[in-house]
Amino acid sequence: MPLSLFAPIDDWLAPAPEVGKVEWIGKYSFAHRGLHGAGIPENSPSAFTGAIERGFGIECDIQRSRDCQAMVFHDWELDRLTDVSGAVAGKSAEQLGQIELSGSSDRIATLRRLIDLVAGQIPLLIEVKSRRDLPVADFCEAIRADLKDYSGWHAVMSFDPRVSRWFADNAPATVRGLVVTEEGGKGLTGALRRHLSLWHARPEFLAYDIRDLPSGFASRQRRRGLPVASWTVRSPELNLRADAYADAAIAEGAGIGLVS
Repeated sequence: MPLSLFAPIDDWLAPAPEVGKVEWIGKYSFAHRGLHGAGIPENSPSAFTGAIERGFGIECDIQRSRDCQAMVFHDWELDRLTDVSGAVAGKSAEQLGQIELSGSSDRIATLRRLIDLVAGQIPLLIEVKSRRDLPVADFCEAIRADLKDYSGWHAVMSFDPRVSRWFADNAPATVRGLVVTEEGGKGLTGALRRHLSLWHARPEFLAYDIRDLPSGFASRQRRRGLPVASWTVRSPELNLRADAYADAAIAEGAGIGLVS
C-alpha cells in the first residue's frame, strides 16, 4: 500500500481530537518519572513534589498490583528499584505500599496518592505498562476509577494500542495517547505496523521516541492535529530536537535543565 493512501484512512479510523481538549500538552514540559536524581528515586513522591515545585508537568509509569490496583512503578520486577525481589504483580497494593524505594524513605505510591499529591497543580501523563499476553480491560477500569472526578489536566498513554482504544470506547473524556518507537521498524513494514496501531488505538496524541525525530509518521499526525510529546530528552541537543519536531519534551537529567 503506498504511503499516500494512509492519510484518508488515518482521518477515518483515528480522527484528530478537538484542539481544546489536547492543547495543554504543548504548554508544558514534562519531568520524566518526576524530577529524580541522587537520593530522589524515579516515580517517587519526592520526585513528583520536585516537579510540582518547579512547574513541570509529570510523566509517570503505572503497573498493576496483584489485586489490580494502579501502582506508580516502571519495572515489571521490584529488584532494580527496591531491596525486594519479585514481580510487582505478585504483591497486593497494600504490600507494595510498604516497600521503600532504594536510597530513600519514599514508598511505592498508588496512582490515587499521586493524583491527590498533584491536585491539579500541573498536568499528568500516565503511561500504562501492559503485556500483550495479558488482558487490559480490568486494569483500565481500575485506572478510570482512580481518575473519576479528577478535573486536573491528565492523559493516559501506552505502547499497547488496546489501552488507548479502551479509553476511547469506555472513557472518551479522558485524553488518550499512543507511545511510539520506530526502533527495528524503519521500512514499509514498520510504517504499516505504526498505522495499524494508530487505527486500533484511536489516540489523541503521540508520545514519540526522540531518537526517531524527525519522523514522517510523527509529522503527518502532528499536522492532522495530534500533539506530539517526545521521550526521553536527556541532553541539550535532544532538547533542541524536541523543540523543532515535537510539541512537548519529556525530559530528565541534563535535558530537563534547559527545558522551559
